[in-house]
Amino acid sequence: MSRAIRFSGAIALALACLSPARAADPPAKHEVVLLAQSESRRHASGPEPVAVLYPDLGEPWRRVFTEIIEGIEDQSRQAVHGYPVAPNADPAELSSSLKRNGTRLVIALGRQGIRAAAGVEYPTLVSAVSTVNDADKQTGILLAPDPALLFSYLKNLVPGTRRVIVIYNPGQFEWLIRLAREAARANGLELVALEARDLASAARQYESVFASADPRRDAIWLPPDTTTVDEATTVPIALREAWNRNIPVFSSNLLHVKRGVLFALIPDNLKLGHSLAAMANATLGGEAKRGVLPLREVHTALNMRTAGHIGLNIGQKLARSFDIVYS
Repeated sequence: MSRAIRFSGAIALALACLSPARAADPPAKHEVVLLAQSESRRHASGPEPVAVLYPDLGEPWRRVFTEIIEGIEDQSRQAVHGYPVAPNADPAELSSSLKRNGTRLVIALGRQGIRAAAGVEYPTLVSAVSTVNDADKQTGILLAPDPALLFSYLKNLVPGTRRVIVIYNPGQFEWLIRLAREAARANGLELVALEARDLASAARQYESVFASADPRRDAIWLPPDTTTVDEATTVPIALREAWNRNIPVFSSNLLHVKRGVLFALIPDNLKLGHSLAAMANATLGGEAKRGVLPLREVHTALNMRTAGHIGLNIGQKLARSFDIVYS
């Protein structure tokens, strides 16, 4: 059973069987080019310099975006205007609405929001996706947890870990692996980053990695990369081999923990909104730095049954430090 929790958006997504990488990036049949009726979140009249573009979707996705926007409102120095982006409409309508509302900066959430923001000429922050193209040229906070946080939790849980192995698509996640190399060195770890550009090669890599992994020193990281971490193919391989070989595996997906992964870090939507607001304040104040940041605003989940199975002695104090505990 998991401990009672209050962060509904993250749990709603897990119950909908969606990985964090996909949670804010649902399938769409049409190019997103416009918006539904806009929602003014603060101040019914007057300029609203911060515009938040997000996909116009039902639950559980809408709750995620609502929580992020609430966090932005809490910390923004400017009035905030939310625009639920809908498909099949005129992009000129968006530009007109933004201009009419006195917009000075756009926060684009999810793939639909990012696509819509590409057609307007405002400073833009991106979020609620796990990765973006040209990460060095974008600004924002992505849903991929900071490797420094992941490795810190790993060392606390499994102090004997000496090597972390990850399989990733370099076309999408090279920016994250650069950060992971630095974080590994800081935590006294060796990072083995193996490239796979399609699911078939990723599956072969997982089979090979688990066959040669040493449970006394190795851990496997499942990144939020849908090329290499597939719920129907590679995740079952990882879960089976981790259990059979007593190898720690960690992730950024709550459902993975429920199914047997040792631990995961998942988004804290409200605090993510706080950080986006701080970034927006800095940008409007002329203090912005280009580049995307990994997620540090997280909830934590732990599987105690898995911990016991692989021989870890997790004390009550450490277990209580996690937001969600499966036993």
